[in-house]
Amino acid sequence: MNKCIFLDRDGVLNVDRVDYVYRIEDLIIPEGTVEALERLKAAGYLLIVITNQSGIAKGIYTRDDVWMCHNYFQEQCGHLLDDLYFCPHHENFNSASLTRKPGSLMIEKAIAKYQIDPDQSWMIGDAHRDIKAGHRAGVKTIHLTEKPEESFSEITTNTLLEASQIIVPA
Repeated sequence: MNKCIFLDRDGVLNVDRVDYVYRIEDLIIPEGTVEALERLKAAGYLLIVITNQSGIAKGIYTRDDVWMCHNYFQEQCGHLLDDLYFCPHHENFNSASLTRKPGSLMIEKAIAKYQIDPDQSWMIGDAHRDIKAGHRAGVKTIHLTEKPEESFSEITTNTLLEASQIIVPA
């Protein structure tokens, strides 16, 4: 069985924006992010992105835009990510979907495809829906938040680098 770090995209791997990140020029990778991914990969974790992309349902951008940003991120981090799962649905615009977080179907699909042991795996996210999805899939969670008192996660921190240091201590 494999162990995995499931990663939300916007707010974890890149700086989130109110008006969506779908152009390469808007994709800003926070300091320490690549180092965190290298640390987790060196410890034997699969790295899989699990992200809602409701801008597709809203007609703001396309699936190709999501892949273009993902491929650019991969180039910047040395192709450390093993896969990308994204939900293009939104119940108020096109359709409801169990893949949309806080649903856990994207995580569950990855667990089945990659033979992942949930007991050795983590979901890292910056929103309550990420943490809920992780709990539903049976993985441990880390919430990147400035308000730990409001978190549903067992562990909170401010950055992906700090999260990686919790998972893989020096």
